Amino acid sequence: MKKSLLTLALGGLTIGITEFVMMGILPDIAQNLSISIPVAGHLISAYALGVVIGAPLLVIITRNFPPKKTLLILASMITLFNSLSIIAPNYGFLFAVRLLSGLPHGAFFGVGAVVASRLADKGKEAQAISVMFAGLTIANLLGVPLGTYIGHHFSWRYTFIIITIVGTLTVASLYFWMPNLEAKGREGMRTQLQFFKKIEAWLVILITAIGAGGLFCWISYIAPLLVSISGFDAADVPYVMMLAGLGMVLGNFIGGKLADRYSTEKTIILLLLVMAVDLLLVFFFSYNQYVSLALVFSTGCIAFAVAAPIQTLMIQTAVGAEMIASAAIQAAFNTGNALGAFLGGLPLIAGFSYASPNLVGVTMSICGVLFTVVFLQRKRRVMKLAAI
Repeated sequence: MKKSLLTLALGGLTIGITEFVMMGILPDIAQNLSISIPVAGHLISAYALGVVIGAPLLVIITRNFPPKKTLLILASMITLFNSLSIIAPNYGFLFAVRLLSGLPHGAFFGVGAVVASRLADKGKEAQAISVMFAGLTIANLLGVPLGTYIGHHFSWRYTFIIITIVGTLTVASLYFWMPNLEAKGREGMRTQLQFFKKIEAWLVILITAIGAGGLFCWISYIAPLLVSISGFDAADVPYVMMLAGLGMVLGNFIGGKLADRYSTEKTIILLLLVMAVDLLLVFFFSYNQYVSLALVFSTGCIAFAVAAPIQTLMIQTAVGAEMIASAAIQAAFNTGNALGAFLGGLPLIAGFSYASPNLVGVTMSICGVLFTVVFLQRKRRVMKLAAI
């Protein structure tokens, strides 16, 4: 693995732990700060809001900076704001720094994806992007369980010390290992934003927020599904989630290889169709513990396999505005997170079982397939007109 790509994976690891460990240490934070768990849950929303705000904003601000300088600034922001969480005296302060911690998330992945594609060997762009996202998957496999264990048995503040250490290593590796690539063009803000006037841009965003958002119907309610439907003990859930993390690691690299071997659109269609079938199997067969374990692994695998192809599709589509478009995809993923959790919760409110959110996920995945088909048809029509 190229050292330059390893630095991006370290950044993904830092961001992955930052984003997902909060779910595991939420009760500990609530108890320590004397707030209710629902109020503590707003810390998750604060981070997501930061991602949506920061993704386009920071890319526009740094659009004319060399990529290495931009990544160093973003990684330093991630490290600094997480370090402030260690000394948070109250809920209000922690809410503010969680919001600030989310700001560089989308911009880092957006700029990082473009940099990874530029550093990649020809024909292996999607695989290079998947190396960056490998850090995110390893965070779910190892970083989040470790951070949760330390936060629960010692102090949640120690968890943020670990994140700060990993963030510092990211900054150091970027400084020493990331090559000094030149800024690619010096487009103004208006030129960058012109991309979003294209229907294709919004189709890719819809593919991400709706299609890939089907994953979050599953993962948002996986703990009660495993306990109430599959019959696992609540204490077993973190270990089962490590199985999902292992699937994410494998799926991430599979998605990159598929997108480089075949067209990105066809890869996305295939993976979203497989996701729909998989979520349908989760709905029908999660009552069996052995089958449930297999489905936890396969769903994690399929869910993350689609990340690199979607990111690659956006970069291919947004010629001249790659970085802001790539960052917008991260905002779309977080929108999918919110949509999946909200829409998946509707059947639960109506009194259906904890398996029912997966049927909503099936519908969202199929909608993603339809959006991709429309995108592909428009692309073929443009190519046909250009050939005339």
